[in-house]
Amino acid sequence: MRPTGPTAAEPPKWYLDELAHAGPEHLDEDYVANYERKAGFDPAAEVGRLRALGLDEGATLVDLGAGTGALALAAAPACRRVVAVDVSAPMLAVVRREAARRALHNVESVRAGFLTYEHTGAPADFVFSRHALHQLPDFWKAIALERIAAQLRPAGIFRMRDLFLSSPLSEVHDVVAAWLAGASDQPGVGWSRAELETHLRDEHSTFTWLFEPMLVQAGFEIREATYSDSRVFAEYTCVRRA
Repeated sequence: MRPTGPTAAEPPKWYLDELAHAGPEHLDEDYVANYERKAGFDPAAEVGRLRALGLDEGATLVDLGAGTGALALAAAPACRRVVAVDVSAPMLAVVRREAARRALHNVESVRAGFLTYEHTGAPADFVFSRHALHQLPDFWKAIALERIAAQLRPAGIFRMRDLFLSSPLSEVHDVVAAWLAGASDQPGVGWSRAELETHLRDEHSTFTWLFEPMLVQAGFEIREATYSDSRVFAEYTCVRRA
């Protein structure tokens, strides 16, 4: 892996523009300021899972698509080095401010994406991603997964959660209808029906039965796969094969 500075490496000209695919709201300071309240993500349980998988004071963790850094900041006291990676400068500004406020000196922020982040130093022990990979079409998901595997040491852990439908094609409309019916009707809290519809129409969630072969092809062994009762979300614990 080539050493780089604190920003994205120059990708090949045929690579996807990740910032353009991330959506303009991620550059809106008002949206970013309210992001954690809207997302409703409590990272404590995920930090516990990572610790159970071996995250300790000697570990390096890379959080890809870190957003405003909920997981990166929560995990920092438990490990040696945390790298928060995101394409959004306003979101990374929140990470830096909050790391300074909490006196977390082991948190680095890098403005880059799945296709441009270049890891420096010793290989990562853990890579984490939550609700970010769906910004990429499937072709680019596969490329991203191969790059993630290259950032990890052999037997390193990749933990992720995203919007992946675990249903056959014949049941997709019913699954989506049930998901939309549960949309939030509280402004600024959770995701509205219109936002979920925008996600389905304009973003790139896929099926578990398409995504899992990508993980294997990229060099991972799937140790655990968990599907939500709604059949809309999935979580994976993967190990990089030697």
